[in-house]
Formats: sequence, structure tokens, C-alpha cells
Amino acid sequence: MTIKFIETKLPGVMLVEPQVYKDPRGYFLETFNAAKYTQSSIPDKFLQDNHSHSERNTVRGLHYQLNQPQGKLIYVVSGEIYDVCVDIRHGSPHFGHWYGCLLSMANHRQMYVPEGFAHGFAVLSDSADVIYKCTRLYDAKDDRGILFNDPELRIDWPINKPLLSEKDRKNPTLAQLALENLPVYTP
Repeated sequence: MTIKFIETKLPGVMLVEPQVYKDPRGYFLETFNAAKYTQSSIPDKFLQDNHSHSERNTVRGLHYQLNQPQGKLIYVVSGEIYDVCVDIRHGSPHFGHWYGCLLSMANHRQMYVPEGFAHGFAVLSDSADVIYKCTRLYDAKDDRGILFNDPELRIDWPINKPLLSEKDRKNPTLAQLALENLPVYTP
């Protein structure tokens, strides 16, 4: 099976396009293969899988973990989302830069978000089911967030009236975070 690994404008962030085999019964694709993904700098050890179901216009994020940062491999099993990651590693040459793309059941794309990046998405379809594989276990005490519409980041979200959790509504901007609340870039 052929899988395309596409480098994005942010080093370490990868777009993955698996080969899809279609026939009259439906389709089949590989969603993860440790040997192939490792060759493209995506870790081969994921310790936790999460499944999120959300309604249209929901925005989840921008989330990150400080002391136990999680790399995430994100894909959509139903619906469509606009998926975004932001480099928030203090000292990174790409600090504050973001990348976004459409992930959907129709395009079967995946995005790998490395440790040290904030992640979020907006639901564009009536609903969406999103799976994300994580390189570390989730720890609620380590959970952090950045305001999804931080004016300095200028993320071009394709929705007008987002549905947000109370927690995400109260997230600070990137500039409001003290350096000790940000991951550190190590070249």
C-alpha cells in the first residue's frame, strides 16, 4: 500500500494521504503502519486513542500539554473539519506560526501534530467524528489552552459563530502566557 507523506510549512507537521482501495462494496485503507510512518518521522509508539464527536460549528482547542506533551495523529471517520496546529515552542524559529487543512471522511487525510504544538479544529459538516492517536497519556493537570481566535495568530477559521466549551472560551492568548507555561524548542 502506498501512503503519501507531505511536509507542510511547519517542520515536523505532516499531512498523510493513505491509499484508498475502492470497489462496489465500499473502500479499505490503512490508517496506521508503524514501519511506514516511522520512515517519515512520525513516531511508531502511540499510547492513547481518543474519539471526539462534535456538532457543526464546534471549535475544540487550541489545546496542548506542557510537561507531558502529546504528538497527535488526527483523522476523521465521519464528516469534515478544519484542523489547525500552532507552533508554541518558546525559541522556535516558527513560534506563533500555524498550519490548517481540511480533514474529512471523503479525503481520508491525516495530520500529524508534533509535541510542543497547540491543536484545535472546527467542525464544518453537520457533525464530525475525529480520532486522534497520542504519543503520551492524557493528564488533566497538564492540560493547557490558547484562545482559538487569538488576534495575533490570525488563524483563518472558516466559521462565523463557533460553539465553544466554557474552558476554551476562557483560554488566554499566546502573548498572555508566561514563558514557563510554554514548551521549549530544542533543535
